[in-house]
Amino acid sequence: MAKRLEVVERGAAPPVWAALRNEAAHAAEEEPALASLLNAVVLRHANLGAALSYQLARKLSDQELRAMSLRELAEEAYAADPSIIDRAEADLQAVFERDPACKGYVQPFLFFKGYQALQTYRVAHWLWRQGRQAIAHYLQSRMSELFQVDIHPAAVIGRGAFIDHGTGIVIGETAVIGDDVSMLQGVTLGGTGAERGDRHPKVGNGVLLGAGAKVLGNITVGDFAKIASGSVVLKPVPARCTAAGVPARLINCPTCQEPSRSMDHTLSDAAYDYVI
Repeated sequence: MAKRLEVVERGAAPPVWAALRNEAAHAAEEEPALASLLNAVVLRHANLGAALSYQLARKLSDQELRAMSLRELAEEAYAADPSIIDRAEADLQAVFERDPACKGYVQPFLFFKGYQALQTYRVAHWLWRQGRQAIAHYLQSRMSELFQVDIHPAAVIGRGAFIDHGTGIVIGETAVIGDDVSMLQGVTLGGTGAERGDRHPKVGNGVLLGAGAKVLGNITVGDFAKIASGSVVLKPVPARCTAAGVPARLINCPTCQEPSRSMDHTLSDAAYDYVI
């Protein structure tokens, strides 16, 4: 922990892959029982993509789709679109920076199901864009079974996403999520049940979605907005505003500067007198 604080205070964090390897080597020395796992998942690999493809294959494989086939799928996606690894790195950095329970990079890479589900989605999304919908749906199903996170492979999610805890996340087919968005458990970005076609929310950059928040329909949540825990949002939320309640009302505009990075869930006492 002291080393982490020192790095943050200097403002010069090491590259993610180098830091991940260093942490894995240190953990293997400290806890010999995990040395085999750390070597297999992290230390034996030359780069983040190779390690991530191994980790996803290890977690997702089953009797129908073996680990080697899954690893080849991930490696195919990474080779065709290197930005997937760039996003995976940004996602890992987001967990490290925003989750006070996270002590480094090894922890989310090995154990945090929100991060692992997000990386499963990124491979499934690439497959979906290649017209390989059956295998993309298969990965979606495995993700839901293993991690209790259900992200449709057609959804669009930007870089630097942070899914905290992961359990109960639902993101629909036509949802679009910007960069640097944070969400907690139980968030739903869904439809109203009465729509067809483009029917899911469009979430801007830097948005914070609190635990249990439900954003429903083809509506926009503006950049750096905040949706309070347990809220049900059925109408657009302006940029830099906070919405809270059932149905949601605007609480304060502007909200805090960068809610997804600060993870500030506090609310103002002053509410507007109209329902959004």
